[in-house]
Amino acid sequence: MRDVSPASSAPSPASQLREQVTQGLSLPLVLAPMFLVTSVDLVLSAMASGAVAAMPTLNARSPEIWDEWAATIAAKHAELGGAVPWAANLVVHGSNPRLAADLAVCVKHKVPWVITALGNPRAVVETVHGYGGLVFADVNTPVLARKAASYGVDGLVLICSGAGGHTGPMTPAAFVAAVREFFDGPIIVGGGLVDGNGIRAVQAMGADLAYMGTRFIATQESAAVDAYKRMVVDSDFADIICTNAFTGAWANKLRPSLVAAGLDPDKLVAKDRFDLNRPEEEVKAWKDLWSAGHGVGSVRAIETVAAVVGTLRQEYTQCLARLDQDPWMARWRASEGHRHTAQALRP
Repeated sequence: MRDVSPASSAPSPASQLREQVTQGLSLPLVLAPMFLVTSVDLVLSAMASGAVAAMPTLNARSPEIWDEWAATIAAKHAELGGAVPWAANLVVHGSNPRLAADLAVCVKHKVPWVITALGNPRAVVETVHGYGGLVFADVNTPVLARKAASYGVDGLVLICSGAGGHTGPMTPAAFVAAVREFFDGPIIVGGGLVDGNGIRAVQAMGADLAYMGTRFIATQESAAVDAYKRMVVDSDFADIICTNAFTGAWANKLRPSLVAAGLDPDKLVAKDRFDLNRPEEEVKAWKDLWSAGHGVGSVRAIETVAAVVGTLRQEYTQCLARLDQDPWMARWRASEGHRHTAQALRP
């Protein structure tokens, strides 16, 4: 919730947490969890490159496999010194029959961050806080963000318009501004982000970290099939269709993948509700019907995770350098200098 403690020279708990979540990172970046795409190797490579990566627990076919994956990632996390956290993405919707078992694995391996999705995070917060982990709630409207904040989550992941997979209706700038009215904790923003400029932009809006998925579908470590990777490289914004026909939640899909599956993208029938009680349908909806965000046109090659993070870091650094030389920055500095001089001369 918003910090309303009296003003003092000491940083507020919210400010301290915002600083904490970016410590140890080479870039303020979280690789978004991607169903049937994020792999163990992708998470490991992201950590080694200085970026957080989130693993959907449902990418593992069973809680037992999830346990094995979490053990592997936790071991690498320790080997790297624990400076760069990793995250588990946990679907907390009431129709998820694996919620309790997958959460137990998070507790067993003390997963540093747990990102909840598609439901109420209340049941997860106390459990994760019990071992010292942080809970971020994935939300796509200010109403849901306010509810999640009231349950005591540590941070919020704002899913904005343009996000691949499950998406949101609001632009990043409007969403961040609305949430900052009542929440002072860490904010992660996702939706159409593909380069270092976008990473810096979400910070300028008042957020702390960028959430990026599409940029990492076409990586060597990705679990996406080769045809999916190639389609991402070959597609642009015109190939994106937003629909709720497959899972009941609005999602951005690649139109060519629907056509290849024998569907008419212009004659899809909306699904009335989200339901994980029939997991085989959920897998089918994502296995051959592929997702990507609005920034898909910026993905031009299949690369390693390390190479992509390296490019993003270079772009981010160049963006900072341009801002430092911006005429408006010079005006601001001159104005600030004049103000401080006037204050010093004031009797």
